[in-house]
Amino acid sequence: MGLILLGALGLCAVVLLVSSIKIVKQSECVIIERLGRYHGTLSSGFNVILPFVDQPRGIFWVFDGIAVHCNHIDLRETVLDVPEQAVITRDNVSIRIDALLYIQIMDAKKATYEISNLPIAVGQLAQTSLRNVIGEMDLDQTLTSRDIINAKLKTILDEATDKWGTKVNRVELKNITPPREIQVAMEKQMQAERERRAKVLDAEGDKQARIMRSQGMKEEQINLADGHKESQIRRAQGEAEAIKQVADATKQAMNEIKSAVGESELTTQYLLASKYIEAFSNFVQRDGDKVFIPYEASTALSSLGSIKEILAGGAPAKRTRSSSNASGSEQQVGRLQ
Repeated sequence: MGLILLGALGLCAVVLLVSSIKIVKQSECVIIERLGRYHGTLSSGFNVILPFVDQPRGIFWVFDGIAVHCNHIDLRETVLDVPEQAVITRDNVSIRIDALLYIQIMDAKKATYEISNLPIAVGQLAQTSLRNVIGEMDLDQTLTSRDIINAKLKTILDEATDKWGTKVNRVELKNITPPREIQVAMEKQMQAERERRAKVLDAEGDKQARIMRSQGMKEEQINLADGHKESQIRRAQGEAEAIKQVADATKQAMNEIKSAVGESELTTQYLLASKYIEAFSNFVQRDGDKVFIPYEASTALSSLGSIKEILAGGAPAKRTRSSSNASGSEQQVGRLQ
């Protein structure tokens, strides 16, 4: 009996020793109650408690997406899936929407004693807050303003869960599903918008092409005008140069005739007579054409004979002005005929 009693006492001592040792994993903690009241929070590592006096307090928390009751509180960030629900936008469109919450327990004591079921409380609060936020926005805003919705929800949930010792680090909308008829209308609208953009791009391309072509034609016309202008200028310069050379040649010829004749009047009469003959020769185009010379031209033509004799080296015969004019006129008329 003594041995049996001693063995029983030893077994009880081992059981008490084992029950007094509490090992807590990293990133976890345990709430300890002594005789039903909060006593302390066990951190990760080796801890000693009083058997049968100190008892861990359980809490509902999320593990692998499921809320379960456990004695060990996970202090890591956890994903809480907010179930899909129907909400109504400001323009009375019913859509279905769900979200994901990234939450983390910052104070295990508050998370245990300030709320009975923390995951359900946070999820229900997220659903009601989501209805309020979406109800203030139109459908188009809801579909294009996810970041704004996420920021508003995070602010609302973070303020509400602060007294529960929980922090909402991030809120993400997972799905926004409008009704089927709205989806069809949106698809048609998007198709029409794409067609409009395509037409606008085609019009812009055609506009740019027309502008480029007109600029090319403009530059071409400018280049042609500049070329024509340059050719006219050069033609005019050539004609001026030719006229100048002809004038210089005429001047040189007059000087030579004047030096040979010795009289300025005869030189002038010679040049006028030459012009008359040149003009009269243009009148005769066919054989047998006759030209009637005005009387005024006979004076100029009569000087050609005298100038010819002078240039030939002979002295002109002295005769009266009238006879000389008559003789020269007869010779020129005969030559023209």
